[in-house]
Amino acid sequence: MDTSADSSSGVVATPAFVNIAGYRFVDFDDWKEWRAPLQELCHDHGIKGTILLSVNGINFFLAGNESAVKEYIRFIEKDERFRDIPLKISHSTYQPFRRMLVRLKKEIISLGMDEIKPAESTGERISPTEFKQMLDNGEEVIVLDTRNDYETRVGKFENAVELDITTFRQFPAAASELPEEYRNKTIVMYCTGGIRCEKASAVMINQGFSDVRQLDGGILGYFEECGGTHWEGDCFVFDKRVSLSDDLEEGDFVLCFNCRNPLSLEEQQSEQYVIEKHCPYCIEGVER
Repeated sequence: MDTSADSSSGVVATPAFVNIAGYRFVDFDDWKEWRAPLQELCHDHGIKGTILLSVNGINFFLAGNESAVKEYIRFIEKDERFRDIPLKISHSTYQPFRRMLVRLKKEIISLGMDEIKPAESTGERISPTEFKQMLDNGEEVIVLDTRNDYETRVGKFENAVELDITTFRQFPAAASELPEEYRNKTIVMYCTGGIRCEKASAVMINQGFSDVRQLDGGILGYFEECGGTHWEGDCFVFDKRVSLSDDLEEGDFVLCFNCRNPLSLEEQQSEQYVIEKHCPYCIEGVER
């Protein structure tokens, strides 16, 4: 396990927390019955984060000590539907989540289109190594970012097409407005860990795009396998760390207390940024 030095004390800090994220789309008729035992398991082992349960699967992003995380994995893998879920793993010296939630949801990633069923059909997966080779070789490919606008500000792949959406529910409409010539080109889409692309790829196939592929494991999977080649900036994450660099270490971004926008080091130096009050993105609304 990696260690890092505390420059103020000279003490070497060992990351005590294992951070995991994973999901699986699957027919999950007994999904409501899992809430109580999962809540109890996580409470007993000091795990924090969020687990989303739906009739169409499970989605989780959690942190705890190594033995606790292993116990969680052992528990869900007792059910064959959840064996060998690909995990995005990183480490931190502190607990990046404030509390533990197990939530029952209509969808584990909200889109609002019942006809989109990733357990039945999605776009072809492409491995990080295959994707990197395409970019290395300068192949003609449309790289499509399916994330929200505040995430793309933190970092993105070189020359990626951004949709300027504020919520994933806006993706279908934004995709339908892409240039007509994209419909017959190779499109490789990506998100943080892959879950949004499962649905996004199905949406685009339904809209008539002919060659839609999804980056397997998302940005975090790419970092793990290929590092930061062809990537610009950090990757936004939905916990206290705010961003991860391409070596999966905590970045320098912070969240505005008021509007929750991620702020770079440069934005943190702005006169418009006042801790716990406002930042360049929300100062006008605060001052009115």
